[in-house]
Amino acid sequence: MKKIAWLVCFIFLIGGLLQADYLIKQKTHTDAITMMGQTQPARDDQVEIWISQDLNKMATHSTKQSVIIDLTKKVMYLVNHTNKSYVPMKLPVDITKYLPDEMAQMIGQMVNSVTVEVTPTGKKKKIGQWDCDEYDVVMNMMMMKINMKVWATKDVPYSWEKVTQDMMSQVMAAQLRLNEKALQEFQKIKGQWIASETTMNMMGNDIRSTTEVVEITQKDAPPGTYSVPRGYTKKEKLSQEDLQKR
Repeated sequence: MKKIAWLVCFIFLIGGLLQADYLIKQKTHTDAITMMGQTQPARDDQVEIWISQDLNKMATHSTKQSVIIDLTKKVMYLVNHTNKSYVPMKLPVDITKYLPDEMAQMIGQMVNSVTVEVTPTGKKKKIGQWDCDEYDVVMNMMMMKINMKVWATKDVPYSWEKVTQDMMSQVMAAQLRLNEKALQEFQKIKGQWIASETTMNMMGNDIRSTTEVVEITQKDAPPGTYSVPRGYTKKEKLSQEDLQKR
């Protein structure tokens, strides 16, 4: 009788895991920087990335901002928790359609100017529990140059191809203002990003930031994970404040 009870519990446990969502926990860091007489302190944050079991929804939650994607509705929501507002964007994302009029032309030129070159280095690195491949990334954006090292793994419990191509790419397009050619170049990175080191040169100053995944688990997402919080105000355009949160 005990064996039967244990077997039933085991079946329910396995069944629950098969139906559960995926949670990626990530830590981020940006070094302190002094520019034009103003100093910004170093910043650390924790990011939770939830992916629905059917791989049709994804929500990235940090302290000040959330990005929610729903492939069934073909929409992405950029949520600002500071002023409790959100902007819905149609997929695939064209960020210039959601910018203030005075910024649309300038950002449009920036998007069109972006070039990206991804090079596999052939090096391997163990980060946490994941065996990762290393990539060098060079991004040029008008007068800015960004150098990145990315470590990615294919050893994840979901289809990294679908998540990367259908959802992560849309987040990158919005946050990094990437054009289609640049997005295609990023597809050369095979697997889930586990860690990255980024150095951006702006006005002669180097700005360094890092990201690292610390956990990938399966569990049920809390209610509201893939929804805009109640009471938030819908906007048609991004504000200057929204852009600074990015």
